[in-house]
Amino acid sequence: MAARSRSNGGIAGRAATGSNGKAGSNRRVGSSGNGRAGGNGRAGGAVGRPELIRVRRSDVHGSGVFAVRRIRKGTRIIEYVGERMSHARVNRRYEDHDESDNHTFLFSVDRNVVIDATVGGNDSRFINHSCDPNCESVIEGRRVFIDALRTIEPGEELGYDYQIGRERDDPPDVDEIYACRCGAAGCRGTMLWPARRPVPRKPRKRAAGRAAKRRRP
Repeated sequence: MAARSRSNGGIAGRAATGSNGKAGSNRRVGSSGNGRAGGNGRAGGAVGRPELIRVRRSDVHGSGVFAVRRIRKGTRIIEYVGERMSHARVNRRYEDHDESDNHTFLFSVDRNVVIDATVGGNDSRFINHSCDPNCESVIEGRRVFIDALRTIEPGEELGYDYQIGRERDDPPDVDEIYACRCGAAGCRGTMLWPARRPVPRKPRKRAAGRAAKRRRP
């Protein structure tokens, strides 16, 4: 998958996010990597080193991104680019998207900006989700970069944790729709976060005696 309105993390559907922003009520928002804000002193103008990677068929999902040479920990590999737009515009563009389709190339930068990599995107849109990621998404100056969390060997597939956000109106089979097949030893079985669907809290019942006492003049 590839990050986004979710498709191969991600074509339309839920968006991956590097922040807590959502691509609207009808758009799934995920969290690509940890969405860590910048502040690591890297140059804001850097767009990474796309010559380090290549897109090819993936055993995880559709197309994936693989290292063609050794990538050292901390390397800024590539910038996640595409058409930048508002959440409202994204919702209008994908209002007819089938919720059972988890494919998407949307990345929610913040509450105001979404990157749609179906328009002007690069190889970053094909990076798949992993529960044991070797990469993370980093947001700096409202731009999204993919950095290496550890040293990545040639031939190894790149991946980061989408952490797609759950929504209150999720269908019963949402975990099946966003099932994870990364194959990691600690795979949580879903690209969604939190891993398990929260159990709705039942309203607390007031003790009859106390309630009656409060009704007395």
